[in-house]
Amino acid sequence: MIMDKPSFIVNGHKLPWQEGLVVRDALTMMTYTFKMLVIKVNGKLVKKGDYDSTPIPLNAEVEVIHLISGG
Repeated sequence: MIMDKPSFIVNGHKLPWQEGLVVRDALTMMTYTFKMLVIKVNGKLVKKGDYDSTPIPLNAEVEVIHLISGG
């Protein structure tokens, strides 16, 4: 039986998971640097101030939405 390596998903991309991962790590792994982001982990909104402390659970679904403003 083949065991999948621990992982999580960011915007449809499967990434390797490890204990202690936080939202900021996922942004780094995806090389997202855009300032205006909306992030959800398993459907729960994560505030910008919580990116360094919000853990990413095993098999989590992370959504990163880039906000664009203008007039």
